Amino acid sequence: MEKNQKEMQENNPKNMAEEEELPMEITDENLPVTEENEEVAQSDEKLQNELAEQKEKYIRLFAEFDNYKRRTSKEAIEIRQTAGKEVIVSMLDVLDDIDRAEQQLKESDADKALKDGILLVFDKFRKNLQAKGLKPINTLHTEFDVEKDEAVSEIDVDDKKLKGKVVAEVQKGYYLNDKLIRFAKVVVGK
Repeated sequence: MEKNQKEMQENNPKNMAEEEELPMEITDENLPVTEENEEVAQSDEKLQNELAEQKEKYIRLFAEFDNYKRRTSKEAIEIRQTAGKEVIVSMLDVLDDIDRAEQQLKESDADKALKDGILLVFDKFRKNLQAKGLKPINTLHTEFDVEKDEAVSEIDVDDKKLKGKVVAEVQKGYYLNDKLIRFAKVVVGK
């Protein structure tokens, strides 16, 4: 019986591994060079290249989508800011009439309460348009600027300081959310 036990211990795989000293980890260095191993190595390299390509495509697609989101949100903001542009532009003629009426009202002998009421309405109209982003261009006694002014005529001026400057405003110019929507029509001194 001792003989059988001895044979079993000798045939035990644990004892066999100890005797032969088999490597515990299989690496490329331990593998013998065969066609099959070369194919596996090439296949692994090919998969790594494809993975790198896919990662790069993913990163580019993500960046492109991020740019798209930023661009569309910027466009949406611009659309909201200028959504009422057509309405406001059509109201500019009314605003010009209000300015002229206000000048006439101040010079007239109408009842003070009536004047105050009308001026309140005019002021409220201007403030509503300003709340929507409308700003008048201040051009009087400034250098003539072709970017925002349109010269209607030139007149001779005695004061040398007024040469090349705006001496009168025929029609006000306006910005809507910092975008020019109407040039100021001006008279320039020469």
